[in-house]
Amino acid sequence: MRLTRRTVLAGAGAVALLALTGCAGGADGEAAAVPSTATGSLEHLAAEARCEPDLQTDADEIRQAICEQGKERYVLATFATDRGQREWINTAKDYGGHYLVGRKWVAVGHQDVVAGLRASLGGTLEQGADHGGHGGH
Repeated sequence: MRLTRRTVLAGAGAVALLALTGCAGGADGEAAAVPSTATGSLEHLAAEARCEPDLQTDADEIRQAICEQGKERYVLATFATDRGQREWINTAKDYGGHYLVGRKWVAVGHQDVVAGLRASLGGTLEQGADHGGHGGH
């Protein structure tokens, strides 16, 4: 199965929305102990992250939901293939943002949110393009 350009752009659009609603700066959110990377369906991963997923995309190649953690929102997506996942991430990273990446899944949101999710989902932290101009504190 291939990701269509429309599917990739829809996913990237959700990431762009999150990236533009605020870039987190600040403290290093690196967890002391990272568990083994979680696997499973979108619903299983959401349960591990204590999220009630609001499903946005339900296609053969990608399932994508919005989750909330306190006042913060993040995207949780699962993919049919590793290649489809990497293509989606590579496109989405152009919009900036912070990514927690597991096998055939990704969580995208503010740096502190994805760093916090890492404590329950494991995974690898990645960062999108830095567009600067956000000011800092």
